[in-house]
Amino acid sequence: MPTISDVVEILQRFAPVALAEDWDNVGLLVGDYSWRADRVMTCLTVTPDTLAEAVDKGANLIVTHHPLPFRPIQSVTSDTTAGRMLLELVSARIGVYSPHTAFDSAQAGINQHLAIGLDLQQIEPLIPAEASEDQEVGTGRIGVVPEELNLAEMAERVKTFLDIGALRIVGDEKQAITRVAIACGSGGSFLADVAQRQCDCLITGEATFHICLDAQAQGIALVLPGHFASEHFALHSLADYLGEQFSDVQVWASREERDPLQPF
Repeated sequence: MPTISDVVEILQRFAPVALAEDWDNVGLLVGDYSWRADRVMTCLTVTPDTLAEAVDKGANLIVTHHPLPFRPIQSVTSDTTAGRMLLELVSARIGVYSPHTAFDSAQAGINQHLAIGLDLQQIEPLIPAEASEDQEVGTGRIGVVPEELNLAEMAERVKTFLDIGALRIVGDEKQAITRVAIACGSGGSFLADVAQRQCDCLITGEATFHICLDAQAQGIALVLPGHFASEHFALHSLADYLGEQFSDVQVWASREERDPLQPF
């Protein structure tokens, strides 16, 4: 019978925790390594809805992109949403593992998936990982567009790959796009690195108003599909990968998870 320890070993080989940012909280966050793990669910975030699905479907391990808990907490009580979920997880003997920014930066991680899915060429990390000798891992990605594209066409390509109906852009729709940076989630803080690497477009889930203004002033186009969309697709790929590693483990991506931001 596979245990949480067996799944963690594969996950850490796939996305070594050394790749995670210093501020992050990654690894096994809830549970015991000896607990069984023959039913595993992946999700972007542990929420009351995804937790209810895990309990209903008999999962004994949740692999979530976003950590729970994310920041240090002083108590675990039913007075908070996080506390209630942690109590229910322990009561149901469901472990929680988060690769988070290690998954973002891994050789076959989220940013790499985005770069390949958008047909970029000459892909390399935006910021190479200091903790690894592997030059293919690191924060974000940079790639070159193999054919002439403008911002509107790049935005349509992102919509098609992520299977979304709308997104936001910063910049002139006719602006030529040749060198693209990618940072899934909330990657506006990398704008200075994007400029230093002479990229003319940054694709990231979301960015603050002032980051958008700064990008506009520097002539760097932004494509913003939303935090959820920029990462959620990869949790299906991760479920497929884990399923391939274990013939005796049932793995699925959450079927109940939804983007909390809805068009109106």
